[in-house]
Amino acid sequence: MYRLLIDGTLVEGASTMDVVNPATGATFATCARADASQLESAVAAAKRAFPAWSATLFSERRALLERWADAIEARKGEFARLLTQEQGKPLPQAAYEMEGTLGLLRTFAAMELETEVLRDDGVSRIIRQWTPLGVVAAITPWNFPMLLLMMKLAPGLSAGNTMVAKPAPTTPLTTLLLGEVASGILPAGVLNIIVDQNDLGPLLTSHPDVAKVSFTGSTGTGKRVMQAAADTLKRITLELGGNDAALVLDDADVDVVAPAIFQAATLNAGQVCLAAKRVYAPQALYEPLCAALAKLANEAVVDDGEKQGAQIGPIQNRAQFDKLKEFLADAHANGSVIAGGAPLDREGFFIAPTIVKDIPDDARLVREEQFGPILPILAYDDLDDAIARANDSEYGLGGTIWTSNPERAIDVAMRIDSGTIWINKHLDLPFDIPFGGAKQSGFGAEMGREGLEEFTQSKIVNVAL
Repeated sequence: MYRLLIDGTLVEGASTMDVVNPATGATFATCARADASQLESAVAAAKRAFPAWSATLFSERRALLERWADAIEARKGEFARLLTQEQGKPLPQAAYEMEGTLGLLRTFAAMELETEVLRDDGVSRIIRQWTPLGVVAAITPWNFPMLLLMMKLAPGLSAGNTMVAKPAPTTPLTTLLLGEVASGILPAGVLNIIVDQNDLGPLLTSHPDVAKVSFTGSTGTGKRVMQAAADTLKRITLELGGNDAALVLDDADVDVVAPAIFQAATLNAGQVCLAAKRVYAPQALYEPLCAALAKLANEAVVDDGEKQGAQIGPIQNRAQFDKLKEFLADAHANGSVIAGGAPLDREGFFIAPTIVKDIPDDARLVREEQFGPILPILAYDDLDDAIARANDSEYGLGGTIWTSNPERAIDVAMRIDSGTIWINKHLDLPFDIPFGGAKQSGFGAEMGREGLEEFTQSKIVNVAL
């Protein structure tokens, strides 16, 4: 039984819940489920622990977080297997996620926001101090349960906050295991982990003793988080949905860019907020690119992530699987499906990687975030028009440009309305570089110094000399 972490103790839940392996569609584990009373206990424990943790020397917090990282690393194989079982991604991708999780924890454990003198001119001395906020709620989705959680825990704890983490109800186990490892290392109440069936979120995000909410998930849920935080003016960071455009320039080599675009669209079965979700190609390259992507889709190995050789795993949960079947119907109705186009006839939640051409800009598959391995390819005649169409979205999280001339692509990137643009690569997210969304893809920074500052209050001390 996987247990909650409340005030330094692993506890049973008020009830239990089943966890499904998406590769089989069957329950494979049971875990604790919290009720409102246990959530209150977790917030209260974090509030009690905050004064001592925030007053702890940075060097001591760093040592504890590094001990935690070492303990996670000692069990990283166990974490990776469990991650594949509950999330579905192929085991090598799960191992890579755990490496990133450890990298994030160690990076922020060593990153200190030191008090700085902004001015000292003999007339006045102006000092800036960064102070922790208090209790922080970390709410995470099911596509990268470990990596996205550690983007919040590592800077939040390093800065001196205490935290209450709430994972997605379909992928709670690795988060609970993370709490188990932390329970013998971090002081009581510094990290608390509760699990729900999406029923405790409003209580957590509106709680008067929570100073900040860091949320990753859908734009619709992000708006509700923002509303819940308004009454107490909580600090919030929102990393929300995306509909990232992949823009192929007319000097691109199809043989080079097609595999990279396919990987950008189908990594983690397309369940990536920053995945390539629509492709714009010039008329001269359109048919060759469509053919190359269709070939890659037809050759991809779609299977249980625990099986050697699996390249694309299942969709993580039945609700998303059913939503993707609606997108497939839209693709067949409005475009030409040249690869895939249907769920696989087997147990579990598998969708064949699908390539769609000749689809209009107003189709659901183009306008909405599909969050699965279904990729529309659109043609353009004029680059200015392609940029305008790429920008014609309520989202602005990321995007990619593919070219043989990176310098030219930089000028194009400056005209794309997104928080991050990659040129001739995808999903390169250095831990010391911030990222965040534009428009309805959210606001605030994660990672980098800016991401650490999000978990603090800047305080100015202005002294007359």
